[in-house]
Amino acid sequence: MYAIILRSLFYSLISQKNPKMAQNKNALIRYKTIDKCLQNNYKKWTLNDLIEACSDALYEYEGRTVNVSKRTVQLDIQLMRSDKLGYNAPITVYDKKYYRYDDENYSITDIPLTENDMNVLTETVEMLKQFKDFSLFSELGGIIQRLEDKVYTEKTHQAAIIHLDKNEHLKGLEHLDTLYQAILKKIVLKIDYQSFKARKASTLTFHPFILKEFNNRWFLVGKKANSNKIDTLALDRIQEIDFDLNTPYLNEAFDGDKHYKNTVGVTVLPEEHVKDVILKIERTNAPYVLTKPLHHSQEFISRDKQGYITVKLRVHLNFELERLILGFGETVEVLAPRLLRKRINKKLNKAVGLYTEESANY
Repeated sequence: MYAIILRSLFYSLISQKNPKMAQNKNALIRYKTIDKCLQNNYKKWTLNDLIEACSDALYEYEGRTVNVSKRTVQLDIQLMRSDKLGYNAPITVYDKKYYRYDDENYSITDIPLTENDMNVLTETVEMLKQFKDFSLFSELGGIIQRLEDKVYTEKTHQAAIIHLDKNEHLKGLEHLDTLYQAILKKIVLKIDYQSFKARKASTLTFHPFILKEFNNRWFLVGKKANSNKIDTLALDRIQEIDFDLNTPYLNEAFDGDKHYKNTVGVTVLPEEHVKDVILKIERTNAPYVLTKPLHHSQEFISRDKQGYITVKLRVHLNFELERLILGFGETVEVLAPRLLRKRINKKLNKAVGLYTEESANY
Protein backbone atom coordinates (compact mmCIF):
# COMPACT_ATOMS: atom_id res chain seq x y z
CA MET A 1 0.00 0.00 0.00
CA TYR A 2 2.83 2.43 0.80
CA ALA A 3 4.31 1.67 -2.59
CA ILE A 4 1.04 2.85 -4.14
CA ILE A 5 1.15 6.04 -2.08
CA LEU A 6 4.75 6.62 -3.15
CA ARG A 7 3.85 6.27 -6.80
CA SER A 8 0.93 8.65 -6.32
CA LEU A 9 3.26 11.20 -4.72
CA PHE A 10 5.65 10.70 -7.61
CA TYR A 11 2.79 11.33 -10.02
CA SER A 12 1.97 14.57 -8.23
CA LEU A 13 5.49 15.91 -8.79
CA ILE A 14 5.25 15.54 -12.58
CA SER A 15 1.51 16.00 -13.09
CA GLN A 16 2.02 19.43 -14.62
CA LYS A 17 3.77 17.71 -17.51
CA ASN A 18 1.21 14.93 -17.93
CA PRO A 19 -2.58 15.24 -17.49
CA LYS A 20 -2.96 11.50 -16.85
CA MET A 21 -0.56 11.81 -13.93
CA ALA A 22 -2.73 14.60 -12.53
CA GLN A 23 -5.72 12.26 -12.54
CA ASN A 24 -3.85 9.78 -10.33
CA LYS A 25 -2.87 12.58 -7.95
CA ASN A 26 -6.49 13.76 -7.69
CA ALA A 27 -7.64 10.21 -6.98
CA LEU A 28 -5.21 9.98 -4.06
CA ILE A 29 -6.55 13.26 -2.65
CA ARG A 30 -10.11 11.94 -2.89
CA TYR A 31 -9.22 8.66 -1.13
CA LYS A 32 -7.54 10.51 1.72
CA THR A 33 -10.48 12.93 2.00
CA ILE A 34 -13.08 10.16 2.12
CA ASP A 35 -10.95 8.34 4.69
CA LYS A 36 -10.70 11.45 6.86
CA CYS A 37 -14.45 12.01 6.68
CA LEU A 38 -15.36 8.45 7.63
CA GLN A 39 -13.01 8.58 10.63
CA ASN A 40 -15.21 11.35 12.01
CA ASN A 41 -17.93 9.36 13.77
CA TYR A 42 -19.69 12.46 15.07
CA LYS A 43 -21.18 13.27 11.71
CA LYS A 44 -23.46 11.31 9.43
CA TRP A 45 -21.89 11.30 5.96
CA THR A 46 -24.15 11.25 2.93
CA LEU A 47 -22.83 10.75 -0.59
CA ASN A 48 -23.38 14.46 -1.26
CA ASP A 49 -21.34 15.32 1.86
CA LEU A 50 -18.44 13.22 0.58
CA ILE A 51 -18.68 14.80 -2.89
CA GLU A 52 -18.58 18.28 -1.34
CA ALA A 53 -15.62 17.36 0.89
CA CYS A 54 -13.66 15.98 -2.08
CA SER A 55 -14.43 19.08 -4.14
CA ASP A 56 -13.26 21.36 -1.31
CA ALA A 57 -10.05 19.34 -0.85
CA LEU A 58 -9.22 19.49 -4.55
CA TYR A 59 -9.97 23.23 -4.64
CA GLU A 60 -7.64 23.79 -1.69
CA TYR A 61 -4.90 21.74 -3.37
CA GLU A 62 -5.32 22.90 -6.96
CA GLY A 63 -6.41 26.49 -6.31
CA ARG A 64 -9.25 26.08 -8.78
CA THR A 65 -12.70 24.53 -8.90
CA VAL A 66 -12.65 20.82 -9.73
CA ASN A 67 -16.03 19.25 -10.46
CA VAL A 68 -16.25 15.90 -8.70
CA SER A 69 -19.15 13.85 -9.99
CA LYS A 70 -21.40 11.51 -8.02
CA ARG A 71 -20.21 8.61 -10.16
CA THR A 72 -16.54 9.41 -9.40
CA VAL A 73 -17.01 9.25 -5.63
CA GLN A 74 -19.12 6.08 -5.93
CA LEU A 75 -16.28 4.44 -7.87
CA ASP A 76 -13.77 5.71 -5.31
CA ILE A 77 -15.72 4.06 -2.50
CA GLN A 78 -16.01 0.85 -4.50
CA LEU A 79 -12.27 0.84 -5.16
CA MET A 80 -11.44 1.56 -1.52
CA ARG A 81 -13.61 -1.38 -0.49
CA SER A 82 -11.76 -3.73 -2.84
CA ASP A 83 -8.25 -5.15 -2.50
CA LYS A 84 -7.02 -3.53 -5.73
CA LEU A 85 -5.21 -0.83 -3.74
CA GLY A 86 -4.73 -3.03 -0.69
CA TYR A 87 -7.24 -0.96 1.35
CA ASN A 88 -10.13 -3.43 1.83
CA ALA A 89 -11.85 -0.52 3.59
CA PRO A 90 -14.88 -1.65 5.71
CA ILE A 91 -17.20 1.03 4.28
CA THR A 92 -20.87 0.33 4.88
CA VAL A 93 -24.14 2.16 4.26
CA TYR A 94 -26.66 2.45 7.08
CA ASP A 95 -30.21 3.79 7.03
CA LYS A 96 -29.85 3.47 3.23
CA LYS A 97 -28.26 6.90 3.20
CA TYR A 98 -25.19 7.35 5.38
CA TYR A 99 -21.61 6.03 4.99
CA ARG A 100 -19.27 4.93 7.77
CA TYR A 101 -16.45 2.56 8.70
CA ASP A 102 -17.62 -0.61 10.44
CA ASP A 103 -14.37 -0.51 12.36
CA GLU A 104 -14.19 2.85 14.14
CA ASN A 105 -10.38 2.63 14.38
CA TYR A 106 -9.84 1.91 10.69
CA SER A 107 -7.87 4.23 8.40
CA ILE A 108 -6.25 3.59 5.02
CA THR A 109 -3.07 5.19 6.40
CA ASP A 110 -2.77 2.61 9.20
CA ILE A 111 -2.72 -0.56 7.10
CA PRO A 112 0.33 -2.66 8.06
CA LEU A 113 2.87 -3.38 5.37
CA THR A 114 2.83 -6.85 3.87
CA GLU A 115 6.05 -8.52 2.79
CA ASN A 116 5.14 -7.85 -0.83
CA ASP A 117 4.42 -4.18 -0.03
CA MET A 118 7.85 -3.82 1.54
CA ASN A 119 9.63 -5.48 -1.37
CA VAL A 120 7.82 -3.29 -3.90
CA LEU A 121 8.44 -0.20 -1.80
CA THR A 122 12.15 -0.91 -1.48
CA GLU A 123 12.59 -1.34 -5.22
CA THR A 124 10.44 1.70 -6.01
CA VAL A 125 12.55 3.86 -3.70
CA GLU A 126 15.74 2.60 -5.34
CA MET A 127 14.40 3.43 -8.80
CA LEU A 128 13.30 6.92 -7.77
CA LYS A 129 16.76 7.59 -6.35
CA GLN A 130 18.05 7.60 -9.92
CA PHE A 131 16.38 11.00 -10.38
CA LYS A 132 17.93 12.68 -7.34
CA ASP A 133 20.16 14.96 -9.45
CA PHE A 134 17.15 16.75 -11.00
CA SER A 135 15.38 19.53 -9.08
CA LEU A 136 12.13 18.39 -10.72
CA PHE A 137 12.28 15.47 -8.28
CA SER A 138 13.91 17.28 -5.36
CA GLU A 139 10.77 16.96 -3.22
CA LEU A 140 11.29 13.20 -3.31
CA GLY A 141 14.31 13.52 -1.03
CA GLY A 142 12.40 13.77 2.24
CA ILE A 143 9.70 11.38 1.10
CA ILE A 144 12.23 8.73 0.14
CA GLN A 145 14.09 9.08 3.43
CA ARG A 146 10.91 8.71 5.49
CA LEU A 147 9.79 5.73 3.44
CA GLU A 148 13.19 4.07 3.77
CA ASP A 149 12.98 4.50 7.54
CA LYS A 150 9.55 2.90 7.45
CA VAL A 151 10.83 -0.05 5.46
CA TYR A 152 13.86 -0.67 7.66
CA THR A 153 11.81 -0.55 10.85
CA GLU A 154 9.39 -3.11 9.45
CA LYS A 155 11.83 -5.66 8.03
CA THR A 156 15.43 -6.78 8.16
CA HIS A 157 17.78 -5.67 5.42
CA GLN A 158 17.81 -7.94 2.39
CA ALA A 159 19.41 -7.86 -1.03
CA ALA A 160 17.58 -5.88 -3.72
CA ILE A 161 15.45 -7.82 -6.17
CA ILE A 162 16.01 -5.25 -8.92
CA HIS A 163 19.56 -4.09 -9.54
CA LEU A 164 20.02 -0.98 -11.65
CA ASP A 165 23.28 -0.35 -13.46
CA LYS A 166 24.70 2.88 -12.10
CA ASN A 167 27.96 4.58 -11.20
CA GLU A 168 27.75 7.12 -8.40
CA HIS A 169 31.34 8.27 -9.07
CA LEU A 170 30.74 9.53 -12.61
CA LYS A 171 32.04 13.06 -13.09
CA GLY A 172 29.69 15.75 -14.33
CA LEU A 173 26.51 14.53 -12.65
CA GLU A 174 26.53 17.66 -10.50
CA HIS A 175 25.80 19.68 -13.66
CA LEU A 176 22.62 17.77 -14.53
CA ASP A 177 20.16 20.03 -12.77
CA THR A 178 21.76 23.29 -13.95
CA LEU A 179 21.65 22.07 -17.55
CA TYR A 180 18.11 20.76 -17.18
CA GLN A 181 16.89 24.12 -15.90
CA ALA A 182 18.72 25.98 -18.69
CA ILE A 183 17.02 23.82 -21.33
CA LEU A 184 13.65 24.15 -19.62
CA LYS A 185 13.92 27.95 -19.35
CA LYS A 186 15.71 28.40 -22.71
CA ILE A 187 18.86 30.06 -21.35
CA VAL A 188 22.16 30.32 -23.22
CA LEU A 189 25.19 28.97 -21.36
CA LYS A 190 28.85 29.88 -20.96
CA ILE A 191 30.65 26.55 -20.58
CA ASP A 192 34.32 25.92 -19.74
CA TYR A 193 34.90 22.69 -21.63
CA GLN A 194 37.99 20.55 -22.17
CA SER A 195 37.71 17.66 -24.61
CA PHE A 196 39.93 14.61 -24.26
CA LYS A 197 42.09 15.89 -27.12
CA ALA A 198 42.48 19.47 -25.85
CA ARG A 199 45.41 20.53 -23.65
CA LYS A 200 43.32 23.09 -21.79
CA ALA A 201 39.70 24.16 -21.41
CA SER A 202 38.05 26.74 -23.66
CA THR A 203 34.91 28.80 -23.03
CA LEU A 204 31.94 28.07 -25.26
CA THR A 205 28.74 30.04 -25.75
CA PHE A 206 26.27 27.18 -26.02
CA HIS A 207 22.55 26.84 -26.80
CA PRO A 208 21.39 23.68 -24.99
CA PHE A 209 18.62 21.57 -26.59
CA ILE A 210 18.48 18.21 -24.79
CA LEU A 211 20.28 15.99 -22.30
CA LYS A 212 21.14 12.49 -23.55
CA GLU A 213 22.28 9.41 -21.66
CA PHE A 214 24.20 6.59 -23.32
CA ASN A 215 26.10 3.72 -21.74
CA ASN A 216 25.93 5.32 -18.28
CA ARG A 217 27.37 8.64 -19.49
CA TRP A 218 25.50 11.92 -19.89
CA PHE A 219 25.79 14.36 -22.77
CA LEU A 220 24.55 17.88 -23.51
CA VAL A 221 23.30 18.34 -27.07
CA GLY A 222 22.90 21.75 -28.68
CA LYS A 223 24.67 24.37 -30.79
CA LYS A 224 27.66 26.58 -30.22
CA ALA A 225 27.18 30.28 -30.96
CA ASN A 226 27.50 31.10 -34.68
CA SER A 227 27.46 27.42 -35.63
CA ASN A 228 25.00 25.57 -37.85
CA LYS A 229 25.83 22.06 -36.70
CA ILE A 230 24.68 20.13 -33.65
CA ASP A 231 27.38 19.54 -31.03
CA THR A 232 27.53 17.00 -28.24
CA LEU A 233 29.37 17.79 -25.00
CA ALA A 234 30.22 15.10 -22.45
CA LEU A 235 29.22 16.24 -18.96
CA ASP A 236 32.36 14.75 -17.44
CA ARG A 237 34.45 17.19 -19.54
CA ILE A 238 32.57 20.29 -18.35
CA GLN A 239 34.52 22.30 -15.77
CA GLU A 240 32.34 25.37 -15.15
CA ILE A 241 28.87 26.55 -16.21
CA ASP A 242 27.44 30.06 -16.14
CA PHE A 243 24.25 31.59 -17.55
CA ASP A 244 24.53 34.05 -20.45
CA LEU A 245 21.43 36.19 -20.00
CA ASN A 246 22.47 38.72 -22.64
CA THR A 247 22.47 36.34 -25.62
CA PRO A 248 19.07 35.48 -27.14
CA TYR A 249 18.33 31.77 -27.04
CA LEU A 250 18.33 29.96 -30.37
CA ASN A 251 14.81 28.61 -30.15
CA GLU A 252 14.92 25.75 -32.64
CA ALA A 253 12.44 22.88 -32.85
CA PHE A 254 15.10 20.24 -32.18
CA ASP A 255 13.84 16.64 -32.41
CA GLY A 256 16.15 14.23 -30.58
CA ASP A 257 14.42 11.14 -31.98
CA LYS A 258 14.91 12.38 -35.52
CA HIS A 259 18.49 13.50 -34.89
CA TYR A 260 19.54 10.08 -33.52
CA LYS A 261 17.37 8.01 -35.86
CA ASN A 262 20.33 6.38 -37.63
CA THR A 263 22.80 6.46 -34.77
CA VAL A 264 24.21 3.94 -32.32
CA GLY A 265 25.39 6.03 -29.36
CA VAL A 266 25.82 9.81 -29.58
CA THR A 267 28.13 10.41 -32.55
CA VAL A 268 25.98 11.66 -35.43
CA LEU A 269 27.84 11.83 -38.73
CA PRO A 270 26.88 13.45 -42.07
CA GLU A 271 24.20 11.72 -44.10
CA GLU A 272 26.70 10.08 -46.47
CA HIS A 273 27.97 7.98 -43.55
CA VAL A 274 24.58 6.27 -43.13
CA LYS A 275 24.95 2.78 -44.61
CA ASP A 276 23.24 -0.59 -44.67
CA VAL A 277 25.28 -2.74 -42.31
CA ILE A 278 24.94 -6.52 -42.84
CA LEU A 279 25.94 -8.71 -39.92
CA LYS A 280 26.18 -12.49 -39.61
CA ILE A 281 25.55 -13.67 -36.05
CA GLU A 282 26.77 -16.99 -34.68
CA ARG A 283 23.91 -19.24 -33.53
CA THR A 284 24.56 -19.05 -29.78
CA ASN A 285 24.30 -15.25 -29.88
CA ALA A 286 21.45 -15.14 -32.40
CA PRO A 287 18.68 -15.26 -29.75
CA TYR A 288 20.18 -12.25 -27.92
CA VAL A 289 20.31 -10.16 -31.08
CA LEU A 290 16.78 -11.15 -32.09
CA THR A 291 15.22 -10.44 -28.68
CA LYS A 292 17.27 -7.27 -28.09
CA PRO A 293 17.94 -5.62 -31.47
CA LEU A 294 21.25 -3.81 -31.88
CA HIS A 295 19.36 -0.83 -33.31
CA HIS A 296 15.71 0.01 -33.94
CA SER A 297 16.34 -0.27 -37.71
CA GLN A 298 17.42 -3.91 -37.40
CA GLU A 299 15.83 -6.25 -39.96
CA PHE A 300 16.03 -10.03 -40.00
CA ILE A 301 17.29 -11.31 -43.38
CA SER A 302 17.88 -15.04 -43.11
CA ARG A 303 18.91 -18.07 -41.03
CA ASP A 304 21.16 -20.81 -42.42
CA LYS A 305 21.22 -24.54 -41.67
CA GLN A 306 23.81 -24.06 -38.89
CA GLY A 307 21.55 -21.56 -37.09
CA TYR A 308 23.57 -18.49 -38.04
CA ILE A 309 21.38 -15.45 -38.72
CA THR A 310 21.92 -12.44 -40.95
CA VAL A 311 20.53 -9.02 -39.99
CA LYS A 312 20.65 -5.55 -41.51
CA LEU A 313 21.01 -2.19 -39.75
CA ARG A 314 20.62 1.27 -41.27
CA VAL A 315 23.13 3.33 -39.24
CA HIS A 316 26.06 5.74 -39.22
CA LEU A 317 29.49 4.09 -39.40
CA ASN A 318 30.63 5.65 -36.15
CA PHE A 319 32.92 4.71 -33.27
CA GLU A 320 30.09 3.43 -31.06
CA LEU A 321 28.91 1.03 -33.78
CA GLU A 322 32.43 -0.40 -34.07
CA ARG A 323 32.65 -0.88 -30.30
CA LEU A 324 29.28 -2.61 -30.30
CA ILE A 325 30.39 -5.06 -33.00
CA LEU A 326 33.79 -5.65 -31.39
CA GLY A 327 32.00 -6.47 -28.13
CA PHE A 328 30.63 -9.62 -29.76
CA GLY A 329 34.14 -10.80 -30.59
CA GLU A 330 34.29 -13.90 -32.77
CA THR A 331 30.51 -14.40 -32.79
CA VAL A 332 29.76 -11.59 -35.28
CA GLU A 333 31.02 -11.11 -38.83
CA VAL A 334 30.58 -7.88 -40.80
CA LEU A 335 29.51 -8.80 -44.33
CA ALA A 336 28.96 -5.23 -45.56
CA PRO A 337 29.88 -2.50 -46.14
CA ARG A 338 33.46 -3.27 -47.13
CA LEU A 339 34.82 -0.19 -45.35
CA LEU A 340 33.42 -1.28 -41.99
CA ARG A 341 34.55 -4.86 -42.55
CA LYS A 342 38.13 -3.63 -43.14
CA ARG A 343 38.03 -1.45 -39.99
CA ILE A 344 36.86 -4.33 -37.79
CA ASN A 345 39.38 -6.70 -39.37
CA LYS A 346 42.23 -4.25 -38.67
CA LYS A 347 41.23 -3.76 -35.04
CA LEU A 348 40.80 -7.48 -34.39
CA ASN A 349 44.20 -8.25 -35.90
CA LYS A 350 45.76 -5.57 -33.71
CA ALA A 351 44.02 -7.06 -30.68
CA VAL A 352 45.39 -10.50 -31.50
CA GLY A 353 48.87 -8.99 -31.54
CA LEU A 354 48.44 -8.01 -27.90
CA TYR A 355 48.13 -11.67 -26.91
CA THR A 356 51.34 -13.10 -28.31
CA GLU A 357 53.68 -14.80 -25.86
CA GLU A 358 56.32 -12.13 -26.47
CA SER A 359 53.98 -9.35 -25.34
CA ALA A 360 53.12 -10.93 -22.01
CA ASN A 361 54.91 -9.25 -19.09
CA TYR A 362 53.40 -11.21 -16.19
